[in-house]
Amino acid sequence: MARLFGYVDVTDSGFIVAVLSIAFNPLFWNVVARWEHKTRVLSRVFGSAHAACYCLGTVILLLNCVRSHCFTEAMKSQPKLEFWDCHWTYYSGLAISAVGTLFVISSFLALGFTGTFLGDYFGILMEAKVTSFPFSVLDNPMYWGSTAVYLGWSLMHASPAGLLLTAVVAISYTIAMLYEGPFTEEIYRQKQKGVKNK
Repeated sequence: MARLFGYVDVTDSGFIVAVLSIAFNPLFWNVVARWEHKTRVLSRVFGSAHAACYCLGTVILLLNCVRSHCFTEAMKSQPKLEFWDCHWTYYSGLAISAVGTLFVISSFLALGFTGTFLGDYFGILMEAKVTSFPFSVLDNPMYWGSTAVYLGWSLMHASPAGLLLTAVVAISYTIAMLYEGPFTEEIYRQKQKGVKNK
């Protein structure tokens, strides 16, 4: 492991920018979504909860594009592991990325746009918890699928820097899940209380 990270220059500006963009994204959407849940300012500004959620979702997608670009540029600026630079590693990475993409896309299709992009924080609640694939296979398939895409991408490029950045992605998503999970559950508990009290 120490030998692997000997290939990574963590002081490289591109690597630092990639780490910051990875950490910023979940921090941004959690802070904005909780602020909206508390104040409903975005819903008032955009005229409806749906319009505000679509706007935030669009910003999140753009930030994810920036993050992916920074990730790729950081990988390209750092050395490859020569013994990983082969067909076997490339196709293994491709397969992992394909599985990750399947989880991301199927999560989006199961949740819809507002379900994916924090609609519940805007008061746009789903009728019931989604339990169909990929949620029948694992919790938070969108996050783990995205992490798998980055892992596969790193293997395809035989990039130790990519593997380290993938670990940063996994850590930032894990922290996000610790905050999002209980908060979302509380939103739906309040909804159930409201239904029972009617």
